[in-house]
Amino acid sequence: MTNSIAIGLGLLIIGGISLDYALFGSDHLIFLGKKGFELIEWMAFWR
Repeated sequence: MTNSIAIGLGLLIIGGISLDYALFGSDHLIFLGKKGFELIEWMAFWR
C-alpha cells in the first residue's frame, strides 16, 4: 500500500465517522466501537 492510498483511505474513514457523528450523534460510534472490539477479539481467537 502506498502512502497516497493510505492517506486517502484514512481521510475517507475520518470523513465517514465525522458525517455519522454530525447526522446521528455519538450513539452509533459507541455501538460500532464495541462491535469492532468484539471482532478483533474473535479474530485473535482464530489466529
